[in-house]
Amino acid sequence: MQDTIVHTLEDLRASSGKIVITTHHKPDGDAMGSSLGLYHLLKNAGIDSQVITPTDYAEFLHWLPGNDTVVVHEADKPKSKELINAAEYIFCLDFNALGRINEMGDYIQHSDAKIVMIDHHQDPQDFDHERFVEIGASSTCELIYKYAHKHLDASYMNKDMGECIYTGLITDTGSFRFGSTTSSTIRTAADLMDIGVVPATIYNRLFDQNRLDRLQLLGYFLANKIELIEDGKVALAHFTSEELSRYNVITGDTEGFVNYGLSIKGVQLSALIIDRDYLVKMSFRSTDVFPCNEFSAEFFNGGGHKNAAGGASEDSLENTLTKFKESIKSYRSYLA
Repeated sequence: MQDTIVHTLEDLRASSGKIVITTHHKPDGDAMGSSLGLYHLLKNAGIDSQVITPTDYAEFLHWLPGNDTVVVHEADKPKSKELINAAEYIFCLDFNALGRINEMGDYIQHSDAKIVMIDHHQDPQDFDHERFVEIGASSTCELIYKYAHKHLDASYMNKDMGECIYTGLITDTGSFRFGSTTSSTIRTAADLMDIGVVPATIYNRLFDQNRLDRLQLLGYFLANKIELIEDGKVALAHFTSEELSRYNVITGDTEGFVNYGLSIKGVQLSALIIDRDYLVKMSFRSTDVFPCNEFSAEFFNGGGHKNAAGGASEDSLENTLTKFKESIKSYRSYLA
């Protein structure tokens, strides 16, 4: 744990109305859960804050309490920039490199605000003034829960905050299946239930409200898109931009698809590569010792966790697939 926090709740209260909370590009459940979770804690303590996301995010997260207050930078750049320029505190949640928030990174880098990083990813950059970082923690949401208890006042936690935090816990741990899940994670979930969180309700909102297009895309993916290579130890799948258009894909529709490859017997690494037109994006998931983050950083300008990472390529989809198949050969020792 890297804990350099010096501000107090009273310090934040003195900055009321000038606190910005932000998270990474295309935020997931942990990113939005931690951001809105902190927002609710501050709100309950009588402190105004504003959540700003660099981009839009999946519809299945729009039910989160406080979602209607979020400013999306790409949709309202003038307002976003104004809020950042006026901020006295900027909380950077679930990311540790300014490149993860696109052009907002430049605004924050030149801001006069005190920057606070709360995150669980490896190799944090030094752009912050204070940090609450635990590399390998289950989620940033779990860290927000710890931060509230250690540095703020957990008595201000309520059901709205709890639902946000629980969302990040289950999405970043694969519903408590991943190795990052600890006894602390489970105790956090139990404490959230004690303040009114109903797990079945959260699961329904996150996983059982699919668009028909998404389910048809998943069926197509499972039937046609998974290729086993490296003697069945690597599952490789990809989508072309034409396929995304055919199934009317929107933000969040491919969330979790990469995990299906990892569920195949004998597979130790699953990769999903998607042509987004402007960039080829990729997701990696692994079991055991395969270091997704190292592989992604070495070949695809990416990073993340040991068993879950992402990357990107400015090359064509075809060339990116070829590069992946060649690059994985140098990591065969991890696939023994």
